[in-house]
Amino acid sequence: MASAEVKVAFVSNHNGTSLTEVSLGSLLAPLCFLSRGLFLIVFHLGKGVLPFSWGTHLLLDFTALIMPLVLSCTALSDILHFVIMGIAVVDYFVLYLLYKNRKHSNQGSLYSTVDRFVHSRVESNLVPFVTVFRVLVNVKTAISILAVDFSVFPRRYAKTETYGTGVMDFGVGAYVMANALVCPEARGKDIRGSKISHVFKQLISVWPLVLLGFVRLASVKTSGYHEHVTEYGVHWNFFFTLAIVRVVASALLALFPVDASWLLALLIGGSYQVVLETTGLKSFLIYNNERTGFLQANREGIFSVVGYIVIYMAGVQVGSYLMKSRNLVRDWIRVIRNLLLTSFGLFFALYVCQRCIEPVSRRMANLPFCIWTVAQALFFLSCLSFADLLLLFSKAISNFSFVSSSWCPYQNKKTVADEKMRKNMDALCLVQSVNRNQLLYFLLANILTGLTNVLVDTLNSSDVLAVSVLLLYMFINSLVIFLMHINEITIKFW
Repeated sequence: MASAEVKVAFVSNHNGTSLTEVSLGSLLAPLCFLSRGLFLIVFHLGKGVLPFSWGTHLLLDFTALIMPLVLSCTALSDILHFVIMGIAVVDYFVLYLLYKNRKHSNQGSLYSTVDRFVHSRVESNLVPFVTVFRVLVNVKTAISILAVDFSVFPRRYAKTETYGTGVMDFGVGAYVMANALVCPEARGKDIRGSKISHVFKQLISVWPLVLLGFVRLASVKTSGYHEHVTEYGVHWNFFFTLAIVRVVASALLALFPVDASWLLALLIGGSYQVVLETTGLKSFLIYNNERTGFLQANREGIFSVVGYIVIYMAGVQVGSYLMKSRNLVRDWIRVIRNLLLTSFGLFFALYVCQRCIEPVSRRMANLPFCIWTVAQALFFLSCLSFADLLLLFSKAISNFSFVSSSWCPYQNKKTVADEKMRKNMDALCLVQSVNRNQLLYFLLANILTGLTNVLVDTLNSSDVLAVSVLLLYMFINSLVIFLMHINEITIKFW
């Protein structure tokens, strides 16, 4: 087995990949999500009986949603663009066949069909693609935290040392933003009681994260497990960051209106960058090799909290916009357009920042890192929402609405059988399973990652063994969380 020092060196001193490759990777998951939905529709139209058994649904979702993500960052990473193009062509072909064989083929041309669809109503009290976004961010995080320890995982995808844009760098920021999208403030929940008592409740509610942070700290120190010190520091970890971000953001949102979240994000991010540029903070964070005292020992984790607060506040603004009630398809098309345009605008701002200020740095969580994370997250959201829109169109023309975790066409009359069918499909959906116990899924992934590193010599594993271990690891994660879901077990710590 490789020593802890060798494993640390293996995940250190990387410079990331291009912005284009990270964005390209954001297309795969939406295409896989669309493929899964189209398969269920085609199967139903072929007179297949739904739902399947729970094991078949688990295997279907694992094969369609998780296996491609594992392969895309391992064995297929060098031909990812061909994989994406291949899946896109297959999806287009299936959509074309569904249109040609639609239930009401005598209702006019493609233009009239699309026009009726655009002006139709959508039935959902939730925003399905936000749920899918949060689940897929969690799944990608679970894959990456173990995959990075294997040589089959490209080093350019790993977290960068100081500057650069790695896939795992985006994953950290996206995880924070995923939490912000559905926080109580973004969902428009009214604060009960005084604002001080509300902030105090939020302070109490993060105790599981603080506890998990101390448990991870104790387990790493006592086991001799390898740790990348320049990532968060000697004692700090991501659980502590999540807890502090949530409490500080709650305090800010108790003082300022939710609609001002974007302005707060801009002011905090801009001020932090000014401090980095005009004081010795940047040198302290990057070039100081001393680790004496708590602040010096954990400087990356402590100061990067500011950047993650910026990302969280931006996420609250986006979540507040997405959670507004909309019933027409054309309204959601405007939302998708606005997400995409905002993403492109932020990518342009990122270009200016990188040319005039400094490159992206997850280690400092500087302003370019915050802009990049939000821009990339909005691009991912727009891709998922567009895939969901295509799936909604497929449902409308096939007259089959029972694909879980996606929009459904509005129905004037709902039968008891339809409601039962929809409930059964939701109960057998891996996306809903992970969504039910998101924190537990993340915790389970961390535990299994540590266990795998103890049992498997990750650095010296062949590519075939590495991919096999990763698939088994993700299947165990999925199986545990799926069984909990079908048995309606929800683990809430608060």
